[in-house]
Amino acid sequence: MRISWLATAALAASIGSVQVHSFQAFTSLSKPALLKSNNHHSSHQDTSSLYVSTSSSETETSAAATTTQVELQHKPISLFGKGHAGASGTDAKHILGGKGANLAEMSSIGLSVPPGFTITTECCSAFCGGWDQELPDDIWEEVLRALTTIEDAMGCKYGSNENPLLLSVRSGAAISMPGMMDTVLNLGMNDAVCEGMAQKSGNPRFAWDSYRRFLEMFGNVVLEIPRSLFEDQIDDVKYEKGVFEDSELSVEDLQEVVRRFKGVHKESDLAFPEDVNEQLSLAIGAVFKGWMGDRAIKYREVENIRNLLGTAVNVQAMVFGNMGDTSGTGGEDVVAGIRTPKPISELETEMPEVYAEFKKNTDILENHYGDMQDIEFTIQEGKLFMLQTRNGKRGGEAAVKIAVDLVHENLATKEEALSKVLPEHLDQLLHPRFSDVESESYVKSVIAKGLPASPGAAVGRLAFTNEKVVENEKHSIPSILCRDE
Repeated sequence: MRISWLATAALAASIGSVQVHSFQAFTSLSKPALLKSNNHHSSHQDTSSLYVSTSSSETETSAAATTTQVELQHKPISLFGKGHAGASGTDAKHILGGKGANLAEMSSIGLSVPPGFTITTECCSAFCGGWDQELPDDIWEEVLRALTTIEDAMGCKYGSNENPLLLSVRSGAAISMPGMMDTVLNLGMNDAVCEGMAQKSGNPRFAWDSYRRFLEMFGNVVLEIPRSLFEDQIDDVKYEKGVFEDSELSVEDLQEVVRRFKGVHKESDLAFPEDVNEQLSLAIGAVFKGWMGDRAIKYREVENIRNLLGTAVNVQAMVFGNMGDTSGTGGEDVVAGIRTPKPISELETEMPEVYAEFKKNTDILENHYGDMQDIEFTIQEGKLFMLQTRNGKRGGEAAVKIAVDLVHENLATKEEALSKVLPEHLDQLLHPRFSDVESESYVKSVIAKGLPASPGAAVGRLAFTNEKVVENEKHSIPSILCRDE
């Protein structure tokens, strides 16, 4: 077992004086501010080859309507989870993204996947193009209808104070871009929902811990507030209380963290939306916008990723790894490098039954995909949930070892295994390295340690922002980029 913890352009056309019937609303939740508020109408042709999303407006001086039309070649939303295997076929990964296609596939082979739905990469292309970064009414109503399938499967209600359902909103392009795209967890929380979760679960600490996580992630990903402003606040609270770990904070401490996190929102002149419907709309929009963010664009340039429609958005029921000693996670904080996890081997000691199920699932996935998998999972009160899987990224040495192991375990032929060792892997093996790193003289000369983000050894001036690296480059100064863990 090897587990890593870690567009077609949208067509827009203008046509005049067209009568179009709109979808009926599927929920009483109000329309969030992000969505277009003009007179929108839509047409849905029930075919597999064409999906038309339209918006129209009228002026007082003219009865003619101008309609903007975007043609989608596939249905905009695909369901996954128990009883919903999602789309399949050769186009699945291209349309649903790697994460959405894998969630659909994991559902089809019977793994425990929390229910959800995927908004296609075609919608991302249209969102960034013909839709002018707004979701048309008909697409939004399909989102709300898909949301009811999650509520039915989980037996909870999104936005309910008494029986709340929380959501995750994750990106997922056809080619994996780990840590580059955006994720929002615990979506659907506000003051009233937090109190309801505390009462329902009988675990107030879990509820307030989830709330503070959401305030930070939503603020950073959706409202673009620097994460450091939130981290400074929680560090201050830990210092004041004389503790070192987040897990050592009491309920009252976490309530203080929440108060301070809300203060960060206010000081940034960005109001936190209490309306859960608005949260969902803004989060979907943020993930789509992230496709055109500087970080994602630069990653695609470096990795030579081209000819993709965009990212899909995966909306999924939340399961929780912070509900006590019988819960845990190998998820977003780990992939992004924000938190350092315990070794997976400790799971065998602490929860042997869960570990046995986890190993069984990972073996199924590795055999199914014929490659090393990068898996995100959550354990909620002793129950394992598989959140996603993808072929794992690997460095040069790891690529060679994995190729050899795949052959030895009869998961790949020699030719197939060799094809997984890429030219850039061989390049990494040729990078300069420090010798005798175990020697006493080397160990004594080390002044700081961190997590390596690129192969080989380097000499240069420390830089703590991307902009500083660019500035140094202009003056022919070599740099080593260092970031907070």
